[in-house]
Amino acid sequence: MILEEISLTSPVIRLEGIYKRFYIGTENELEVLHGISLELREKEFTAIVGESGSGKSTLMNIIGLLDHQTEGRYDLNGTDVSDMSADELARVRNQEIGFVFQTYNLIPRTSALKNVEIPLMYAHVPQKERTERAQELLEMVGMKERMNHRPDELSGGQKQRVAIARAMANNPSIILADEPTGALDSVTGRTVMDLFHQLHEEQGKTILLITHSMPLALETERIITLADGRIVQDRQQTRDEQKAAREASRKGGQ
Repeated sequence: MILEEISLTSPVIRLEGIYKRFYIGTENELEVLHGISLELREKEFTAIVGESGSGKSTLMNIIGLLDHQTEGRYDLNGTDVSDMSADELARVRNQEIGFVFQTYNLIPRTSALKNVEIPLMYAHVPQKERTERAQELLEMVGMKERMNHRPDELSGGQKQRVAIARAMANNPSIILADEPTGALDSVTGRTVMDLFHQLHEEQGKTILLITHSMPLALETERIITLADGRIVQDRQQTRDEQKAAREASRKGGQ
């Protein structure tokens, strides 16, 4: 995305001076995030990269409302999340943010179809409507023929496709993906990344990709690099750079 286009879109996520501290016992304090400030804009495909221990997963948990900052302000779509009740936070997680994890987080003893239906059930969508929606999403991610299979009957790539369909269940505007290809081989990971590009380009989703892989990050519009709980680089990618990265990935997976 060109810089002029980015400037015309609104920030859906704004972090100001975010600190995260963990306390061990009564005296020992571990500060993981040290004053993170950033804005993520509507329809932007952003990667947060960093080595293990850089704070990227902690930051994603805060952005995804799975954890709360120790200090600082987080505005989501213009609303300070610290003012939200527990019920409001649960509603936002269910309806406005879609999560995709490295370990899939599917319920083992139920079908792919039922797994995708779960967010719709919590949103009180009627049975017939949620089943139809789940079927449409599984067809979209290429899982039409496997929707009645349990997770233990699926490959890693198939599980991740189900997880992406589940993340899309309530049509959230924001997708948070934490190392979504980390447990996959290069060919399967390529398929999963292509799905994220499809969601971004065809449906206009705001996507935040958490990864340690610079080759994957190079496919996105913006790369934010974390080290030791601080942002050390924040740069935009041209369309040509993104295209070249995707082509290199495809050639590498052949």
